[in-house]
Amino acid sequence: MMFAPSRDQARRFFFDSWRKYRAGETLSALERIALQVILLHPEYHALLDDPERNLDRDYAPEHGAMNPFLHLSLHLAIEEQLSIDQPPGIRTAFEQLRAKTGAEHDAKHALLECLAETIWQAQRGNTAPDQALYLKCLGQKLRT
Repeated sequence: MMFAPSRDQARRFFFDSWRKYRAGETLSALERIALQVILLHPEYHALLDDPERNLDRDYAPEHGAMNPFLHLSLHLAIEEQLSIDQPPGIRTAFEQLRAKTGAEHDAKHALLECLAETIWQAQRGNTAPDQALYLKCLGQKLRT
């Protein structure tokens, strides 16, 4: 996987992973992880079946549109973070959220919301993502 893929490269990765799965082709390790995320989101399957129509599609947040590619990419980031416990303590927070929600996917969505907020704050302030802010958000999720 590329270190900093372009928007099109990231989208093509999801399109290709889905196409290869549907065609019964061999998937790379990262594609298998992406596939597991895709399979948890059947609402995106039709979109992924039509790359020509959806590669350049915009999802403006001011129109209330959720960007499915951003959502899937954040899921991949969460999987990586959990696999290496980075930032330190995220795996413990995830396990606590999973116990609280009773569902792994719901717990991952809580992490995803905090990660998205942390990234948004970093972009807004033109700074690096603040892991303390991220972990604070997770702590708030555990308390609510």
